[in-house]
Amino acid sequence: MNTRRRDGAAAERRACAHLQAAGLRLLAANVACRGGEIDLVMRDGDCVVFVEVRHRRSAAFGGGAASVDAGKRRRLVLAAQQFLQADRTLRDRPCRFDVVESSGPADGATLRWIRDAFRADDI
Repeated sequence: MNTRRRDGAAAERRACAHLQAAGLRLLAANVACRGGEIDLVMRDGDCVVFVEVRHRRSAAFGGGAASVDAGKRRRLVLAAQQFLQADRTLRDRPCRFDVVESSGPADGATLRWIRDAFRADDI
C-alpha cells in the first residue's frame, strides 16, 4: 500500500473513531457503488450520515473540504442513493452529507468535522 493510501486509511479510521465518540454509530465503511465510494455510512439518531473523509498533509493547495467539488458531490449523492435503495430499513430515513477534513501528518492529523457540508438538492 502506498503512503497516500495508507494516510487516507488512517484518516478514515481516526475520523470514524471521532464520530463514534460524538455518538454516531458506524453502519458501513468503504462502500463501493457504481461510480463512486462512500468512506463512512453512519447513523446519528434517526439520520443516515454519508461521510467523506479528505486527508491533506498540507493546506498549500486548499484544505480537504475544498477538494469535495461539484463532481465529487454528485458522485457521492448517486452512491448514497444506490446504498439507500439496497437497504430497505434505511430507505425512508432522513440523511445528510458530512465531510471530515484531516490535515497534517497522518499519525497526528487535526480533524475538522463539517456537519451537513452539502445537500443532495444543492448539486
